[in-house]
Amino acid sequence: MYIALFNPQGNFDPKDSYWTMHPDFGGQLVYVKELALALEGLGHRVDILTRRIQDPRWPEFAAPLDRYPPHPRVRIVRVPCGPPRFLPKEELWPHLAEWVQGIAALYERDGEFPDAVAAHYADGGLAAALFQERVGIPFTFTAHSLGAQKMDKLGVSPYNLEAMDARFRFARRLAAERVAMSHAARVITSTRQERFEQYAHRAYRGAVDVRDDGRFAVIPPGVNARIFTPEPQPEDPLVEARIEEALRRDLPPERRGLPLVLGSSRLDPKKNVLRLVEAFAHSADLRAAANLALVVRGLPGLRDYEPGRVRLSETERAVLGEIVAAVAKHRLEGVVTAFSLEGQRELAAAYRLGARRRWVFALVSLYEPFGLAPLEAMGCGLPAVVTRNGGPAETLVDEATGRRYGVLVDPTDPEAIARGILELLGSPAKWERYRRAGLERVRTKFTWERTAQGYARVLREICTRGPVPGPLPIPPYFRDPKPENDLPLSWLREIYFGEA
Repeated sequence: MYIALFNPQGNFDPKDSYWTMHPDFGGQLVYVKELALALEGLGHRVDILTRRIQDPRWPEFAAPLDRYPPHPRVRIVRVPCGPPRFLPKEELWPHLAEWVQGIAALYERDGEFPDAVAAHYADGGLAAALFQERVGIPFTFTAHSLGAQKMDKLGVSPYNLEAMDARFRFARRLAAERVAMSHAARVITSTRQERFEQYAHRAYRGAVDVRDDGRFAVIPPGVNARIFTPEPQPEDPLVEARIEEALRRDLPPERRGLPLVLGSSRLDPKKNVLRLVEAFAHSADLRAAANLALVVRGLPGLRDYEPGRVRLSETERAVLGEIVAAVAKHRLEGVVTAFSLEGQRELAAAYRLGARRRWVFALVSLYEPFGLAPLEAMGCGLPAVVTRNGGPAETLVDEATGRRYGVLVDPTDPEAIARGILELLGSPAKWERYRRAGLERVRTKFTWERTAQGYARVLREICTRGPVPGPLPIPPYFRDPKPENDLPLSWLREIYFGEA
């Protein structure tokens, strides 16, 4: 097949520039790139459609065409969309109709259109609906995250709705999501929980029916086996030396031989890192068995942390401040270390070191929609203790047999977190059993080849059926972005709060 992946936000280039350095260059771009390369590996031809940026501050994204050597059947196609400068995703909405017009013109010049489109995030989904309406090519929609859940997490209320919408453009985002769900031939989710919980939100009523098996496909993302592998890699010695330096800096000599509980996540309240610190505060047995290591990009350590010396957002500073205060309050200075790792390869090197030294990976988020990070650690041979809320309850448990591939814990209970970690650290045989089980789970179920096979199967099916436009019309704003056509707050208030 000839497949187009719609992803207007962020950008792609052979060096993966700015990944992890900007909110529009995160896991979604990793997903789209790996999916494209895996689809090529199955024999398909793939275009990644994104936005052309002609801005001296972003020189990597100026060329109209680019490639990932040595992948000749994958193109990065950059199409103008609004002003030439870089725009964050919240500012793309008025320009997506122009982007779609440019894509159609591009394929008309080429004399060949793709067989199907796989759209990503709300902006890609809206663009795919406009493209389907224009040229009749069906599409799948993968949201990656949904606006209504973000509104929930941010505590949007009738009192702060106007300010929140001005910042995040929730009315446009939710309208685009509803159009994408309604017009997509298939909605792709990573887990069944994502389908039945997130898409069942009241804000999406009338757009899609979560009970309709013909509208959904569950296709989990994969682990990048080129990076997250138990086999030694060239960067391993450098990362080991950096970690050893942090241990000598932060831990007394008598504790440096203890295993580490490795926590690696963003400084976001929902990642719940504070509860991981509190697990050590509440459990003398855990303190006797292990140290806690927090991996925070750009943070040299906790002991000499000064807010002005580290480039963090206001939210990140608040979370880190709570962690530093908890370490001081519970006198954990000689138990907790922190260090920075740059990029996925260094993170994988730390996981391999942990596998050799019998460490444990921990992710105790309040909720994880999917939970790729534990699978990446497991792919390097490092057993994981993970939140039971969300995707890990599916990814780490075999639905048919009930077999567990990681330890699931209540993220709101520090004592339960401590018990889960001690379950592994207290039994070498159990640690080894989970190590082997984790490697098996990743290799057999969570590979990008399997993800690509799932997409290819669905895309073939929708090609035979053709477009299936849904019942929701595309709002006039997305065709003609005049101020008078914009989505009113009264509409957002009605679908989100149920208030007229």
